[in-house]
Amino acid sequence: MRILIVEDEAGLADSLRRGLAAEGHWADAVHDGHRGLEAALTGAYDVIVLDVMLPGLDGHEICRRLRRLDPWTPVLMLTAKDGEYDEAEGLDAGADDYLSKPFSFVVLTARLRALGRRRSPAGGRPLAAGDLVLDPAARVCRRGGREIELTARELSVLRYLMENAGRAVAKRDILDEVWDSPADTDPNIVEVYVSSLRRKIDVPFGRRAIVTVHGTGYRVAPDGG
Repeated sequence: MRILIVEDEAGLADSLRRGLAAEGHWADAVHDGHRGLEAALTGAYDVIVLDVMLPGLDGHEICRRLRRLDPWTPVLMLTAKDGEYDEAEGLDAGADDYLSKPFSFVVLTARLRALGRRRSPAGGRPLAAGDLVLDPAARVCRRGGREIELTARELSVLRYLMENAGRAVAKRDILDEVWDSPADTDPNIVEVYVSSLRRKIDVPFGRRAIVTVHGTGYRVAPDGG
């Protein structure tokens, strides 16, 4: 994979670049927000590793600007912060995954491999729940004809839920299906992605497609809510 690292800690960026090169990847590193955005917008990379705290533009702003022109290149956000609100902020900006510092290089590379696989459109028939339609092959989601932008991870979560429309799906099952290292991932991260999906596919339309099944997980209403 071609990987862009946007990280202002030069030592960390260089360590990541060398480690990824040793794994057989082509990695470039830049150290400020403006250069990071410029490089990201070239479209030359399969995955972007993006730090939150950067000089010039922060990671959230880079991600928001990138998503206006490129909805699909996966972004893994790095931050020294922790907590579900910080994760939600990154996801709202358009990030596909989130890793708090300090992190394991093994976990980082596993997540990058998973994001790289999801960059290519997945096969599969279009899925529908009422007027909510998801075309995994085209990576397009629509509600009543209106297109909805989803990150790669959001699309994968919604796809699994819609494939099981009408049935309760456990958070652990979603992790096992969508995440590359489910055993190392807190199941509560699923709540963050479901909340983000609801803000996109339900709230603007006054609908309730994703229903919480207490004690189990979630269910997509077959009629789209």
